[in-house]
Amino acid sequence: MADTTADEADTGDKKPSKLPLIIGIVLALAGGGGGFFAVSSGMLGGGGGEEQHTDSKTAEEDLGVTVDNAPLADITFVEVPKLLISLGPSAKADHLQFRASLEVPKQYAAEVEGLLPRVQDVMNSYLRALDPASLEKPGALVKLRSQMLRRVSMVAGKDRIKDLLVLEFVLN
Repeated sequence: MADTTADEADTGDKKPSKLPLIIGIVLALAGGGGGFFAVSSGMLGGGGGEEQHTDSKTAEEDLGVTVDNAPLADITFVEVPKLLISLGPSAKADHLQFRASLEVPKQYAAEVEGLLPRVQDVMNSYLRALDPASLEKPGALVKLRSQMLRRVSMVAGKDRIKDLLVLEFVLN
């Protein structure tokens, strides 16, 4: 009987240990400091490190991006007529107004302009097939742009379309 009263006295008087709280705070501070150092020193992208790239190839290699350094005089822009897409009853907006321009090498500009009805058809078909909720997502424009560029490139032919620029994307 003396053993049970001693156990009850031990559990009732003890305060919970603060050691896990202290260890958690120290680890959080160390992680935050390490993260700040990694970003500011340039070990992770987006840092404000002292080193600035003077050679554009070095910056491109660091980012893993290939940039076509062709002169701008060799390209032209072909305007795609505005598209007005009805979104249906389940959408928050009634219509999508879409306008784009195609970046084309000058030697193919006339050919691409001749294909504009087909390009417009591909874009219109793709935009109408989308779920209206997917148009309202924050990152939707990036995905839409890449998908339409791929489809337009297939229609126009390889190497005829360099880029697709979205000029107007309005949900109303």
